[in-house]
Amino acid sequence: MDFFAAPPDPESLLTSAKGPRGQLPLTDEILRDWSSGDLFGLTQSVGMGFDPRRVLGDQYLILSTQGGLRGEDGSPLALGYHTGHWEIGLLVRAAAEQITAFDGVPFSAYCSDPCDGRSQGTRGMFDSLPYRNDAAIVMRRLIRSLPRRKAVIGIATCDKGLPAMMMALAGTGGTANVLVPGGVTLPPTVGEDAGKVQSIGVRYTRGEMSLEEASLEGCRACGTPGGGCQFLGTAATSQVVAEALGMTVPHAALAPSGQPIWTQLARNSADVARQMVATGVTMQDILTEDSLYNAMLIHAAVGGSTNLLLHIPAIAAAAGLPRPTAQTFRQINQQVPRFVDCLPNGPVGHPTVRLFLAGGVPEVAWHLRELGLLKSNARTVTGMTWDELLDQWYVSDRRSACRERLQQADGVDPDEVIVPPATARQRGMTSTVCFPSGNLCPEGSVIKATSIDPSVIDEDDVYRKRGQARVFVSERDAIAAIKGQTDSPIHPGEIIVLIGRGPLGCGMEETYQITSALKYLSFGKEIALLTDARFSGVSTGACIGHIGPEALAGGPIAKVRDGDWIEISVDRRTLDGQVDLIESSDGQPAETLLRDRTPHPDLAVEAEMPEDTRLWAALQRVGGGTWGGCVYDVDEIIATLEAGIKARGGL
Repeated sequence: MDFFAAPPDPESLLTSAKGPRGQLPLTDEILRDWSSGDLFGLTQSVGMGFDPRRVLGDQYLILSTQGGLRGEDGSPLALGYHTGHWEIGLLVRAAAEQITAFDGVPFSAYCSDPCDGRSQGTRGMFDSLPYRNDAAIVMRRLIRSLPRRKAVIGIATCDKGLPAMMMALAGTGGTANVLVPGGVTLPPTVGEDAGKVQSIGVRYTRGEMSLEEASLEGCRACGTPGGGCQFLGTAATSQVVAEALGMTVPHAALAPSGQPIWTQLARNSADVARQMVATGVTMQDILTEDSLYNAMLIHAAVGGSTNLLLHIPAIAAAAGLPRPTAQTFRQINQQVPRFVDCLPNGPVGHPTVRLFLAGGVPEVAWHLRELGLLKSNARTVTGMTWDELLDQWYVSDRRSACRERLQQADGVDPDEVIVPPATARQRGMTSTVCFPSGNLCPEGSVIKATSIDPSVIDEDDVYRKRGQARVFVSERDAIAAIKGQTDSPIHPGEIIVLIGRGPLGCGMEETYQITSALKYLSFGKEIALLTDARFSGVSTGACIGHIGPEALAGGPIAKVRDGDWIEISVDRRTLDGQVDLIESSDGQPAETLLRDRTPHPDLAVEAEMPEDTRLWAALQRVGGGTWGGCVYDVDEIIATLEAGIKARGGL
């Protein structure tokens, strides 16, 4: 390859151009009062081809997580990381067209996001949770870098990009901000959903599916090219929480990506942003303690991902609100049992698009208002309170049309997806999140109790397990044992103890490949998992995460050894739970073991943990750690640094 060949037509290399025609509509006042940056911004706008006659219109920033490069026919010229950001550009276009229609000046900026599914079991997971904070910072900087903006329309979909966007919009609360959730992908007409399909490797290795079956299911799981996954993992749950917070137009979460009802949401959001500008309403008027309560309430009602226990406190912190604690989540879950039947929960497990068609967040909120639980005076970006919104929703043509379409297209009664709460109680649908404590997790832990396989629950609705520990300090080693690829594979009845995978160890990776394997292996319900890592909603045998303190912070879980006896109990009605080390394999009592044992000899910080992630882990630890939402508390960080500098003899 000749890198220094002469260009084929040297005369085509221009050295100057005429520049835009026309003139800026400047005034004496503008020239005297505007900053040079504001004035140069107008020059830049017309330099990109914008009509100079329109350049003084109100500026609206459309900030999105768009990824990949789509051709005009929708085919990939360059792939995105995931379907969740693949069609986002269509929403950006729709919002921009609507802004242009009312003579606004649309700007577009991007901060794309990774795919938790793509990085499962890889070193890419070491960057997953830290990315959220970094992206929120970048997004806030992008917002502030358009100084004359009137409003921001944030468009995002998936596991980290959407929580980051919510943090960014919450952290720039003095602006008229509106969020547009990017919707969901459809399930295949025939085939497995995107949650189950992530376990094809372990099921094939264990002989539970053929190579042909794995190849087929792996190909067809995403029914359409855009949108978040078809189950209530972190991506879909974040959309639900965004709407519950009042940050979106109504009935926005979980819309089918690429369809007209989806693009209309972007147009409506642009109109709402204009309305907010006209009335002086900003995001800080929307995000209140009542809206935060509603978000936790609706999270419980739908049976959402436990990852939101990290993200809701982070959004609260960004908005300047008190961060909810584990006790707050526990109290709310005790008030409202789950009454939504959506993947990965049962008893049926409907895909997320059916939850949208059954009425989505407004329908869930309507039931909660009927129960007297919803803070219905909280406002949304529409300018309406939930009371006003729900009064319109329940008699709306949209509600009727969507619910009828679900019945017509899939033969599903909408009340079988969003189950009337009294019926849900009769069917034994239980609360979502439980926070077991015990001598292995004195600071607490988290389990999505709704996901425990019903066949291993006692008649009194309590999960009880006594088993021997299998300790791993690497997710790679744990999944190899689950696959049966080691000399000592995992057997039914054992309790996997995965340590050193919290923030300090590897950035608090999400162990979805383990939890999904346990859900979809035939014997997975007979195995439990204890870890200081995190996971989304797909779990069966009791998968208990967020164990604190984490092993590398001195947590007692670091002292567990192979063969130790552990007892677990989770009461799905009272939401009480215990995780206790009982004795060693040779009968030494837990008190002695936890007092005299040293941490596991192989416990260490992940050798390939990025420096960026090590810095994130240290900063979030000062800010309250996992139970504080893994946020950066700037005042605490500065105080800690100053104390450290003084202690080390600095100035």
